[in-house]
Amino acid sequence: MAFLIETPFLLIGLIVFLFLVFEAFQNNWIQVSRYQIESKKVPLGFDGYRICQLSDLHSKRFGKNHERLMRKIDQIKPDLIAITGDVMNNKGDDGAVFLDLLSKLTKYPCFYIIGNHEQFTTLWDEGFLPEYLNKIRKAGAVVLNNEKTVIKKGLDHINLYGMHIDLQYYRNMTKPKFRNVVFTKNHVKSTIGDSHQKEFNLLLTHNPLFFGAYADWGADLVLSGHVHGGVIRIPSVGGLLSPERVFFPKYSEGVYTEGKSKMVVSRGLGNSTVNLRVFNRPEIVDIEIKHSV
Repeated sequence: MAFLIETPFLLIGLIVFLFLVFEAFQNNWIQVSRYQIESKKVPLGFDGYRICQLSDLHSKRFGKNHERLMRKIDQIKPDLIAITGDVMNNKGDDGAVFLDLLSKLTKYPCFYIIGNHEQFTTLWDEGFLPEYLNKIRKAGAVVLNNEKTVIKKGLDHINLYGMHIDLQYYRNMTKPKFRNVVFTKNHVKSTIGDSHQKEFNLLLTHNPLFFGAYADWGADLVLSGHVHGGVIRIPSVGGLLSPERVFFPKYSEGVYTEGKSKMVVSRGLGNSTVNLRVFNRPEIVDIEIKHSV
């Protein structure tokens, strides 16, 4: 009789143990997702150019001295590293983990944009973010704070824009109730200027929600993150939940198309609140851009 009573508890204990092992695997085993993006506007000099995208680190470490993360990046041998925001958490996080990682990353050209979590710091310390951005610059990365730069290879070039979206455009982020927001190509234009329609335009922006506006503005390739893959990924369905607490978000991971524009959404590397990932391993994105005829 005692054995029969204990059996359910043993079974429950085994299930809990297996789930914890599964979650440790899901949260720590990095996956490299590889995509090839073709465009007539990619100059011949950039054919085969490799971009490594890192997003939503949230101050997570992958091994001593970030060795597991760096090993994966070194295997990619990127021409450029795009860091698409939320490298830290908000209150109580000084961002030191990312700065330490950056000291290893900057052997490659690194370009960083602000996510929503970096913006949260301004709600209780207005001086933190400007100082933190200066530390990132001193570490050797280029901060694209609603700015454009030109990436050159020989006589060819592509345009790289970095845009951060104000917290008011993150639904349910600054107010407790959901509300609809409107974000158009004019918002993009007023923030980072006009796109160069005859040239290849790469846009880094943390929130993928407004892909239509980015495409209308003239982005050929958008790199975003923010959604953490939907936290729980349901096979053949997609991500379950966005940070705005929207079920089955439209954009959660992978490549999306709007007209002639492409958007790659990273599942990210860390977790912001709940340390949970299901069928949703931490991700490094490896993008090869190709010239098409």
